[in-house]
Amino acid sequence: MGALSTVASSFISMPGASAFRIVNARIPVDLAPSLTPFAAHDRMADCEMLIEGGKIARLGPAGSIALGSGIPTADMKRGIILPRFVDIHTHLDKGHIWPRIQNDNGTVMGARTAIEFDRSRRWTADDVRQRMEFSLRSAYAHGTGAIRTHIDSYGNQTAISFPVFAEVREEWKDRITLQAAALFPTSIIAADEAQFRQIADHVEKFGGLMGGVTAPGGFMAKTIDLELDRLFQMASARGFEVDLHVDETTDGTVRSIEHIADAALRNKFRGRILLGHCCSLSYMSEEDTKRICGKLAEAGVSVVSLPMVNMYLQDRVDGRTPRFRGVAPLHELAEAGVDVMVSSDNTRDPYHAYGDLDMMEVFREATRILHFDHSHKPWLRQFGAAQAAQMGLKDHGTIAEGLPADLVLTRGRTFEELLSRPQSDRVVLVKGKQIDTTLPDYSELDHLHGPTVS
Repeated sequence: MGALSTVASSFISMPGASAFRIVNARIPVDLAPSLTPFAAHDRMADCEMLIEGGKIARLGPAGSIALGSGIPTADMKRGIILPRFVDIHTHLDKGHIWPRIQNDNGTVMGARTAIEFDRSRRWTADDVRQRMEFSLRSAYAHGTGAIRTHIDSYGNQTAISFPVFAEVREEWKDRITLQAAALFPTSIIAADEAQFRQIADHVEKFGGLMGGVTAPGGFMAKTIDLELDRLFQMASARGFEVDLHVDETTDGTVRSIEHIADAALRNKFRGRILLGHCCSLSYMSEEDTKRICGKLAEAGVSVVSLPMVNMYLQDRVDGRTPRFRGVAPLHELAEAGVDVMVSSDNTRDPYHAYGDLDMMEVFREATRILHFDHSHKPWLRQFGAAQAAQMGLKDHGTIAEGLPADLVLTRGRTFEELLSRPQSDRVVLVKGKQIDTTLPDYSELDHLHGPTVS
């Protein structure tokens, strides 16, 4: 029996074994509800499981699974097991273009300008595909099992990127479950009805979601109610769910998020709604924040925060130390009854120069940035189970009998140990089989970063 990854002292692999047992493991009960009666003070349960035919055949407290001597056994030495991650807000079509187009000043406007320049000159089907594939290989090696990506749907790009995404989704369906939302300025809805319908046609044809980004302010924001009414009416008519970029600013006077809640209620929209960023909500008065959180809960709207990217972009002024964190008020939202979650967002592009679609990194950084520690709330659900529910995926983000043995095995025995190191020696099981967690080398993309096409 060979060793699992680099953690030979902790795990044992059973290549080819039809059944094996994992013992002396710890699992957060917020991700495995059946273990709740056995939770310790840290909401972890000492447990063991039987994996058979690629599924979790049995799951119970330590010492509960008695098997014959012929069953191979892996001793976790009290290491924590997590379900494979779910990453609900990413940009696979933008990823890994930083080597060829940077953000000159690190701001949202700087990112937008750089992206527009690169997209108009380089985003061929082949370019988008290769970068998408690289991102998925990275996410897969890190332990992610489901991803939603936003697809830039501006002009001719919609007809290029959506077919590529559909092909990649099919090729990856046994490794990562993929969803896509169209991304375009909602101002298009009022200004160019024909283009809006073309976008909707692509979303329908390729099984996507209705997305968009609301204007942060100024003249275009005056048409937001009209835009949102038409968006929700289109989504209702065609059976789309909605996933929008909203209020990515530290300006507390920007209120697209409240307009969206009002529009959802006004149009009696019944589908799922997810709003990304919602940063301005953190810079309003306590009274306004409480009122808007209540409206979001009433409308059944969920919120995803992207802490690493918004820490990178928000409150950036040359020569001045940032004062604000640039994240949504998730504690207040959750308290109001809003479903909240945390995700990766951009990876090595002008909106965020760093990242690798590693949800373990997101979990570690978000815990520190958003103060998820020292809290009674089950924040760990926001990195898998909550996102899976928003995506309508029943077999992701949870550990339970009968589900596929899609697991991330770590050496961390407590949350403090889990979050103090990057867990680079983690072991990933997909349907009970250990996968190769070797990350793709950046040099594989070097040929995409040649001279700019004019």
